[in-house]
Amino acid sequence: MDITERFLRYVSVDTQSDECSHTTPTAEKEKRMGEALTAEMTEIGLHGAHTDGYGYVYGWLPASVGCESIPTLGLIAHMDTSPDASGANVKPRIVHYEGGDIVLNAETGVKLSAEQFESLNAYVGQDLIVTDGTTLLGADDKAGVAEILTALEHLAAHPEIPHGRVAVCITPDEEVGAGADHFDLEQFGAAVAYTVDGGELGGLEYENFNAASARVTVRGVNLHPGSAKNKMKNAALIAVEFATLLPPAETPAHTEGYEGFYHLNRIKANETLAKLHYLIRDHDWERFQKRKDFFTRAAAWLNEKYGPGTVQLELTDSYYNMREKIEPHMYLIHRARSAFRKVGVETREEPIRGGTDGARLSYMGLPCPNLSTGGVNFHGVYEYIPVQSMEKMAEMLVCLITEEDGTKTNNIT
Repeated sequence: MDITERFLRYVSVDTQSDECSHTTPTAEKEKRMGEALTAEMTEIGLHGAHTDGYGYVYGWLPASVGCESIPTLGLIAHMDTSPDASGANVKPRIVHYEGGDIVLNAETGVKLSAEQFESLNAYVGQDLIVTDGTTLLGADDKAGVAEILTALEHLAAHPEIPHGRVAVCITPDEEVGAGADHFDLEQFGAAVAYTVDGGELGGLEYENFNAASARVTVRGVNLHPGSAKNKMKNAALIAVEFATLLPPAETPAHTEGYEGFYHLNRIKANETLAKLHYLIRDHDWERFQKRKDFFTRAAAWLNEKYGPGTVQLELTDSYYNMREKIEPHMYLIHRARSAFRKVGVETREEPIRGGTDGARLSYMGLPCPNLSTGGVNFHGVYEYIPVQSMEKMAEMLVCLITEEDGTKTNNIT
């Protein structure tokens, strides 16, 4: 199947995960897509394809004759799309881009502005799959799914190309942070893997934030403001005071690269009760610990000022920097660089200012760097992906799996 046709078929199915759900998968529609992927994997020649009770799709491509001793390599992508924008009734179209703005929706005036989205300049002359300006596209990560299955379909159809066993898993619920929750390492059957879940073509990622969340609860004493002198303890104001204790320049809007941050992403407050929710991020382990310690000291100081129990702090670690777990397996990075080079793509190696399932899986015992998909502007109506980037990624994956020269894997889509 043509990779574009495959991708367009995937994005037509709504698989948006639900951050408010406590089931696995968080949305039943994910399981339905999983069953369709299981059937497709069987059809293209993968063995053992099945969907488990949690909605994870597993299968494998057997090693070619004579390559049975090569260690199994794993490839992972996720089927769900982000809750940040609607994933229902996606209406993609292909635009041969010749420069300038792309009108996504003439009726509402939504457009991909070449001035606002400078990445467009790199894709003049290419075919871009865009949205209609009302939904996300779903390249995160249905492009990854399409690229993996296209590469494996090619290898299954060409048994003369030598390769080891390849394990595949398509997960649900990655977008709500639960993609690794029920990942079965034994069933997967690989000692190392790659997630195919990155952005623009050439991305190779093996560093990410150490991450924690902080819930700050402030309990006040509320009285009628006319008789509140020396008695009222305004929870909303104390919450503001807590926020102002944090360094104002250490927020996402003022940081980049390896710079960590504190991010207030939710606040609800009145005089009696205030609740703040923070994300704490840093690539460096020691600085990460110091950031959490700063929260503890800030809460303690306010409790000393306003009385015990005024500020309650809950700190929860979310995930850790995968680099520590990748460094003993740097051959994975060299192998990916080589595969990109064989298909004529220069790698871009930058620290992820976020996290991936690969980070959690690496700490579960499965070293798992992240590869690009080719997509741009994920999680919103301005998302797009060049057809040529998807084709190139499928070729790269064939090179990654095999020892064949990259020129022998062209035109697989």
